[in-house]
Amino acid sequence: MIKLKKILCPVDFSACSTYALSYAIDLTTKERASLYLIHVIETHISDIRDIVKQIDLLLDDKQIDNLKVRLTNLIPDNIRPNIHIQPIVEKGVPFVEIIKTARYNHIDLIIMGTHGRTGLEHILIGSVAERVIRSAPCPVLSIRLPKQVFSMP
Repeated sequence: MIKLKKILCPVDFSACSTYALSYAIDLTTKERASLYLIHVIETHISDIRDIVKQIDLLLDDKQIDNLKVRLTNLIPDNIRPNIHIQPIVEKGVPFVEIIKTARYNHIDLIIMGTHGRTGLEHILIGSVAERVIRSAPCPVLSIRLPKQVFSMP
């Protein structure tokens, strides 16, 4: 079995990505690996509703530092001192920045959430996770939010 030394977890602060982060934290703790957290500020503007994203592109260094702190604060206080956390904030196309970061940092495993879109929504929006899986230089574990919890009768 491979020894995992560096794990990358993309975070967009959605429920899906924070759920995947719980897997990343658990595996990082068990493997005593470093955890790289990346948040990508999307630069692609497709319509007027994305104008809010344009505001994010104007972030100064202090705001980027605040995003890094926000990423780090996603790790529970009792776990934070026991693992090495590397928060990263990039601007660009999410899947491209995730892959570039994985290559540059010699990441052993990417753990990321997937929204599980299907049909027309998948065709129109696409999937960052799918694009990362296709091009990543390392294995990718995609985590989907459970739709509902079932109990055995």
